[in-house]
Amino acid sequence: MPVLNLQQSWLLVIAIIWSLIWKGLALWRASKNDQLAWFVCILFINTLGVLEMIYLGFFQKKYS
Repeated sequence: MPVLNLQQSWLLVIAIIWSLIWKGLALWRASKNDQLAWFVCILFINTLGVLEMIYLGFFQKKYS
């Protein structure tokens, strides 16, 4: 079983924090906009923030 060195561990921690920030923001917006399909997809698909950024940039409901 491979063991992570210190540099790899820090990269993993940074990736987890990055993903949680984007996931939290996107889930909050999807629930506030009543977009259940997006909420479920964002909740279960882990893409290190890519899916969340796509949702926030292009698919969330815009207010006028």
